[in-house]
Amino acid sequence: MDQNTILLIEGKRTDTPNFDSGLIRKGFNVVKSLTGSDAMKLLEQDTEKADVIIVNAASMRTTGQRICQSIRKQSPDIPIVLISEKSIYNTEKIDADSILTLPFTLQKLLNRVQALLPNDYNDVLDIGPFQLDVEHRIIRCHNRQGRLTPRLVLLLKLLVEHAGEVVERKDLFQSVWDTAYTDDM
Repeated sequence: MDQNTILLIEGKRTDTPNFDSGLIRKGFNVVKSLTGSDAMKLLEQDTEKADVIIVNAASMRTTGQRICQSIRKQSPDIPIVLISEKSIYNTEKIDADSILTLPFTLQKLLNRVQALLPNDYNDVLDIGPFQLDVEHRIIRCHNRQGRLTPRLVLLLKLLVEHAGEVVERKDLFQSVWDTAYTDDM
């Protein structure tokens, strides 16, 4: 499995959490930039294409609005996660795919990043706003994700593959529960 690359724009403020070491520990290739203008230069060079960009605006004492807008103009296909110190109520002005307000855990950041990463495997089923990752037993919808039980994945996969059709009870039990017995219902 290839390492996903994250462009992390993070200042040197010591009173806010830094996320580079946690992301590296979790197996990401992290390219760090201290300012938005340095990040724009990295994106222009395009030597190592980022899969996700994280803008830690809290570490730079900024809203991150201009940084996100500049990135979106230059690299419209790369998803952006914005980390803010204060809650942002008018998110229309912020051109980010996901916004996190401090404080939060590293796991919450990882969940947001995972939801935005490109899927390199074929076992992902799309239906409406939902993505069902059969291999990893994850369902995603609107930048949120949840882990499913193996049986629930089989059930959802069967229903997605037969969308708009009636699935007979015996076929459902045979495929999902691996049994033909349905007499007790």
